[in-house]
Amino acid sequence: MIMRPDQIGQVVLDGRSLTLETFVAAARYGARVELAGSALEAMERSRALAEKIAGEGRVAYGITTGFGDFQKVAVPEEMSNHLSTNLILSHCTATGEPYSREVVRGMLLLRANALCGGVSGVRPLLVQMMIRMLNEDVCPVVPQKGSLGASGDLAPLAHMALPLLGRGEAWYRGELLPGREAMERAGIQPLDTLLCKEGLGMTNGTCAMTSVGSLALYDTICAAQLADAVASMDFEALTGLRDAFDPRIHQVRGQKGQMMVAANMRLLLAGSEILDNCQKDRVQDAYALRCIPQVHGAVRDAIDYVREKVEIELNAVTDNPLIFPEDEAVISGGNFHGEPLAIPFDTLGIACAELAGISERRIERMVNAALSNGLAPFLTTTPGVNSGYMIVQYAAASMVSENKVLAHPASVDSIPSSANQEDVVSMGTTAARKAGWIVQNTLSVLADELLTACQAIDIRRRLDTHGQGIAPVHQAILDHVRERIPFLEEDRELWPDIRAAEEMVRSGELLAIIQTCLPDFH
Repeated sequence: MIMRPDQIGQVVLDGRSLTLETFVAAARYGARVELAGSALEAMERSRALAEKIAGEGRVAYGITTGFGDFQKVAVPEEMSNHLSTNLILSHCTATGEPYSREVVRGMLLLRANALCGGVSGVRPLLVQMMIRMLNEDVCPVVPQKGSLGASGDLAPLAHMALPLLGRGEAWYRGELLPGREAMERAGIQPLDTLLCKEGLGMTNGTCAMTSVGSLALYDTICAAQLADAVASMDFEALTGLRDAFDPRIHQVRGQKGQMMVAANMRLLLAGSEILDNCQKDRVQDAYALRCIPQVHGAVRDAIDYVREKVEIELNAVTDNPLIFPEDEAVISGGNFHGEPLAIPFDTLGIACAELAGISERRIERMVNAALSNGLAPFLTTTPGVNSGYMIVQYAAASMVSENKVLAHPASVDSIPSSANQEDVVSMGTTAARKAGWIVQNTLSVLADELLTACQAIDIRRRLDTHGQGIAPVHQAILDHVRERIPFLEEDRELWPDIRAAEEMVRSGELLAIIQTCLPDFH
């Protein structure tokens, strides 16, 4: 079993070994970060070569030339350090609300890990400083808007680098401070200047989009698991037909995610008296119930694709040019380009939006008396005076509609920059940010669905048309929910109930209950 990120206490950076779980452990849960000795040695070798190239005056992009279209402008050795520092100062042009603490911590982690590859030509000191910032809780202020996703996340990474030079702003243990003061309070002495190649080493790369998108991916994985569990509660409340999950029909199609979700549904629904007694009520159910494996399974397959690309990028070297000490080669390429992530993050947003879409349709079936197989209208026992869960469905529908707008792919767009030198860009950071918004909407829709399912199950039991017994895992979830959210006998302020359900959905506590009850659940 893969260890949960909140159970990982230490992450060692060597440029090769980050996983999604260890990334989330450091970025979100504050796991302590250490530097591998092998990475230190590799960085020392590449730094020595960068200094040799600068000293010899060899033509090398970003070391002895300007940047972007200024590649044609030679920079004398005595100005090469000034060039690197100016890159940071001129590129910190992002705007908008700042990224969250976990996103910026992820950026620091990824930039440090990329430099650990030992082909970027920067001093190990920069990586050591970023690791100290992570461990001492110094978090630069990085506005969200302003990256084209090629030549990497230039503007966000420039903001991230400012405190290293005693500039910009940063949070230190929850207090917003000027960058220099934050660093000095943490016992980290800022640099007077960057040296040759280090400006590119800090700003060239996909670390902003990868951080945002990796966190969105992890949350989507959790949302997909929760979606199976909450859908199975709806299925019981709506007296669904188990035949839809017979392994034979999924095996003959052969889709991996579909078979996994069908297996989950069989586990989740085992031991239900209500379902045992309703299997002859009708011939088949509506798609929102019958096609749970096909829809949720397609999301699982999309997640697998995105995860493969993300876990490659977590350990990728994405700056330019790259320096190879073995033969002293300095090679200009395009590893900073975000297209390998832009398409996956657009895919992630589309897949996650589908989870919310089918979730809202199940909410509608539970609150609509014409579709609920006997449940009370809007799940209220005294209709008319009370509206029950009527507007919960409205709220879910609103977020589903918003997701449809956000799911339009960013990666199909491109706006040339740098005098058309950088003429095809990825918009990958926009794709990642949109995926993040979509998954948060989806988690809120799942919270609405959870509330509705618990109310529907309690009403189904009161009707006593098919018995009282529900699946054991559902009973455990229902008991947990009812500790904080009572049955809705008559209308009350619903926002505290929704807030409590959202906290349960986002905290991981429900997944812990499910995995305790069903160790084979995926």
